[in-house]
Amino acid sequence: MAFPTVVGQIILVIYNMADTFFVGLTGNDAMLAAVTVCMPAFMLLSAISNLFGVGGASVIARALGTYDFRRAKCASAFAFWGCLAVTALYSCVSFLGKDLFIDLLGGTNPEVHKNAAEYLFVTVILGGAITSVGILFSHLIRSEGRSLHASIGIALGGVMNIVMDPLFMFVILPSGKEALGAAIATTLANLITLLYYIIVLLFIRKQSVLRFKFKPRMFQQRVPAAILAAGLPACIMTLCENVSYAVLDKLMSFSGLEMQAGIGVAKKVNMLAHCIVRGIAQGSLPLIAYNYSAHNIERMKAFVRISHRISITMAALCMIINLTLAKPLISLFIHYESASYMFGTAFLRILCLGGPFSASAYTIISFFQATGDGGKSFLLAILRKGIVDIPLMLLLGAVFPIYGIVLATPIADIVCCVTAICMFSNYKKRLVGAPLIRRNNDVGISTSTVSGSVSNT
Repeated sequence: MAFPTVVGQIILVIYNMADTFFVGLTGNDAMLAAVTVCMPAFMLLSAISNLFGVGGASVIARALGTYDFRRAKCASAFAFWGCLAVTALYSCVSFLGKDLFIDLLGGTNPEVHKNAAEYLFVTVILGGAITSVGILFSHLIRSEGRSLHASIGIALGGVMNIVMDPLFMFVILPSGKEALGAAIATTLANLITLLYYIIVLLFIRKQSVLRFKFKPRMFQQRVPAAILAAGLPACIMTLCENVSYAVLDKLMSFSGLEMQAGIGVAKKVNMLAHCIVRGIAQGSLPLIAYNYSAHNIERMKAFVRISHRISITMAALCMIINLTLAKPLISLFIHYESASYMFGTAFLRILCLGGPFSASAYTIISFFQATGDGGKSFLLAILRKGIVDIPLMLLLGAVFPIYGIVLATPIADIVCCVTAICMFSNYKKRLVGAPLIRRNNDVGISTSTVSGSVSNT
């Protein structure tokens, strides 16, 4: 379950880096900063997808654990229409307040603003629904145990983006429009991902509980509340990450274009560890949710324990690589000796220190999402990004200009990690006495495997 998801996440990181890599070939710091400025706005689409995707996957997997296939169908339908509606609203708001939005994200420099406006228009305003629904489908398909299909879609879009980036940036569009070319390539690649998932859903429709017709019954059985309770922490976590990154970019923009470009590249390189951990968590979430609902507590604990160890190990490995190879890694994106290159190297070494702590906290947050405990996962989500790191940026930035702003991120990861471990240890003691959940079977549907694959009788 986890391995295909991790591979897909790695490819996702690579294709996110592709835009930065090819834009970096232009040697234009303003264009490089423009892509960085738009990153939080684009990642807000992931926040929306996680709200309905992680929440829907958790509810579906738990419903399969109790053989409540009607509830699983309602959950998938509500997740789809909810994601589509909220994304459409976000795209409209982005269109109406585009210039203000970009300025708030740190794109006040005229050259940066111009390139960021083109990138935002294509990726968020025109391609927002394509991106968010594609990510949603990956979560829902994975909830039934089809991790490989979910990951192939992500990988396919990543590969196509890497292929199309240089084509649109340096061949089809004229010089000076590289940021726009990167945006078009990204949106088309996400469209390919969405089409792949649609084809998969058509092929598995007889063996799947996933349904997407708009029906009143999808609002029954407290399905919307259950999805939002499980998905809101994932959404808030992604949203707070974006707000945190936006604050970081804004503070760096006051220091100069070189610092803003340097932190943008450092964040992209440091994404690898986080996406590997996210892949492990997403892969194990349906397993944890299913066994929790089926009251197989010991097996559920084993999944948590193993995914926790693997996540920390992989994050520690990435941290060592970033510390020792910071200069060559940054040089992949900034192809010239400059102030932005030097700042990017220093920033990467600071950011990567929080990797293992962030991995531990993220695994525990995912556990609470899987079990439907929205309160605990919500608290940890806003603690990890928002409550601690933003005040620390302002405080440390005043004491240690520039570097203190970046140092706030790993310190916040450590605080969140310690809190998460304490909460999980206390929660684990109460699992032994958890009441057995009764299993209900809907008429006309039979179960086949523990992965949640079902067939109509």
